[in-house]
Amino acid sequence: MWTLFNPLFSVAAGIVNHFQQPFNISQGGVTPLTSSQYAEFVPYVQFARAAYCPSNKIEGWQCGDACSAVPGFTPTLTGGDGDDTQYYYVGFWPAQSAVVVAHQGTDPSQPGAVLVDVEFRFLSLDPVLFPNIPSGVRVHHGFVKEHKKTAPKILKEVKRLMAENSSTHVILIGHSLGGALAELDTLFMKLNLPASTMVRGVTFGTPRVGNLAWATYFDSQIADFTRMNHNRDIVPIVPGRLLGFRHPKGEIHIQKDGIALACLGPDDGVDPQCSDLAVPDVEDGSIPDHNGPYCHNILIGTEYCTA
Repeated sequence: MWTLFNPLFSVAAGIVNHFQQPFNISQGGVTPLTSSQYAEFVPYVQFARAAYCPSNKIEGWQCGDACSAVPGFTPTLTGGDGDDTQYYYVGFWPAQSAVVVAHQGTDPSQPGAVLVDVEFRFLSLDPVLFPNIPSGVRVHHGFVKEHKKTAPKILKEVKRLMAENSSTHVILIGHSLGGALAELDTLFMKLNLPASTMVRGVTFGTPRVGNLAWATYFDSQIADFTRMNHNRDIVPIVPGRLLGFRHPKGEIHIQKDGIALACLGPDDGVDPQCSDLAVPDVEDGSIPDHNGPYCHNILIGTEYCTA
């Protein structure tokens, strides 16, 4: 399936190896995660994996291995069709006393999802959904359109679950396109929920979502955000920086040997162990690495919904 999608990465990247490196916007340096720190991400990987399952598998939390790995979670809202609208779900996670929102990533067999990915011209954010957003912020057109389809409904359910469970903790999760939607959701929730709400974003194999103004503002508002990338995954380096796109901070880069490294900066352009230099060009990347494994042995994607 991915073979037909390969040329789109070259267009979206807009870069070659020796053009990437001058854009050093952070200082280098990495910190290895301990085994226990890395293991803490296992349930988040499983939530992202579950998001690829159809809604009828999520309702009742009967989606196979991913659902079994996070017992006690109760989904209360599901939606999407996996094509024109990505699958998503909202629910309550008692173990963390948290409301969880997860979005499906790209299924390359579904043309609607692929078209979302390749609509990468910049668009301003809706100030109704993102109040007081700085005027210079620009975001990937396809991601903005996809996010807008479900954002009001999801926010309403998040508020309901927070009130019902006396929760002040909201976690946004996704892989691939779902990671981009979760990144948008993270700021969206921060701007629309009470200031006391603890908003956390955890994404996997996420493409760049917006411009430098987006990344800068996101970092100024969000204190707890992680974007985990596996080895030579090609997706986190697109759309390219020469097209004006930037990541926020928070990268954890999984090396070939399975060691997970926390990288400094919003788009670390100086350390060869982080995505920007580990995968300097689409030709250096790996599409299979996009599915993982994350946390040593967990693969994410449509084919890994085991229900």
